[in-house]
Amino acid sequence: MSQIPEENLSPRWAEDTRPEIPVAGDERSTLTASLEWHRQTLEMKCSGVDPARLSERGIPPSTMSLHGILRHLAAVERWWFQIRYREDDVELLYYSDDDPGQDFDSLGGDVAEVFDVWHAECGRSREIVATTASLEVTGGLSRSGEPISLRWVLVQMIAEYARHNGHADLLRERIDGATGF
Repeated sequence: MSQIPEENLSPRWAEDTRPEIPVAGDERSTLTASLEWHRQTLEMKCSGVDPARLSERGIPPSTMSLHGILRHLAAVERWWFQIRYREDDVELLYYSDDDPGQDFDSLGGDVAEVFDVWHAECGRSREIVATTASLEVTGGLSRSGEPISLRWVLVQMIAEYARHNGHADLLRERIDGATGF
C-alpha cells in the first residue's frame, strides 16, 4: 500500500491549537480528544469573523448561521450531558414548545454572550466526563427505554459536531472564502 507523501498532507497552521487525536490511545482519551477536536474546529470556523456576519444565513432556504450553530451546540451539550445522561433538572437552552427552532431562528442577543454560554456548557460536559468513573456508567434512558452510557453520549456528540462542522465549512466559505479548518 502506498503512502501519501508528507508534503501532500494538509498542513497544520500556527494558530491551530486543536489537540492531536491519539491514533493508538485508550477509548476514553480517543473519544474525548475527538470531541474536543471538533469543539475547537467549530471555534476556529467562527474565529476572525465580524460578529454581525456570524448571524448571516448564507445558504437559503436554510436558516443556519454560524451564530445559530453555536446556539444549537450549546443546547445539545446541555441536552445530552446534563438533561439526558445525568437527568439534571435544568432548563432547555434556546428551545421551547412554542418556539422549537429558536436556536437557529431567533438570533437576538450578543454573539459574545453565545460564545460564553457555549464555553460554559462545554465546560460542564467536560466536568461530567472527567468525574464519571467509566464509559460504561449509564445514566438516563434512550427513547427506546434503555439506559444510555457515557460512551454512547460521547459518540453521539462527536457525530453532532461533525455534522455541524460540515455546515460551518459552507457558511464560513460563503462569508469570506476561508476553507481548510
